[in-house]
Amino acid sequence: MKKIIKTNNAPAPIGPYNQAILSGNTLYISGQIAIDPKSGDLKINDLEEETTLVLENLKAILTEAGLNLNHVVKTSIFISDMNNFGKINDVYSRYFDSESAPARETVEVANLPKFVNVEISAIAVKF
Repeated sequence: MKKIIKTNNAPAPIGPYNQAILSGNTLYISGQIAIDPKSGDLKINDLEEETTLVLENLKAILTEAGLNLNHVVKTSIFISDMNNFGKINDVYSRYFDSESAPARETVEVANLPKFVNVEISAIAVKF
């Protein structure tokens, strides 16, 4: 069984996909970018603000599914410039402490949707 997870507290999809899919006890969250869910505005002028909004959007989807950041077992971080890794990692560490942080990879890519600087997807498990 798969259940589609939707919330108005995270940006609506900009293509043929859903914010998240719950299959059994596993939640698959689509990549989130820095779109303000209330205004629809893209927030990419400040990297720390951008990364914070991305993670807040992930949190909103987790909340809608009845989960929280402690349920996240894996994240994938896509960035447009590896030189930004330190700033992104600093913000990320405010959401995930090193002792219980999920597995992850960070990959530099040529371009991201809407030419943002960072996109993060996640997998979470109900336990």
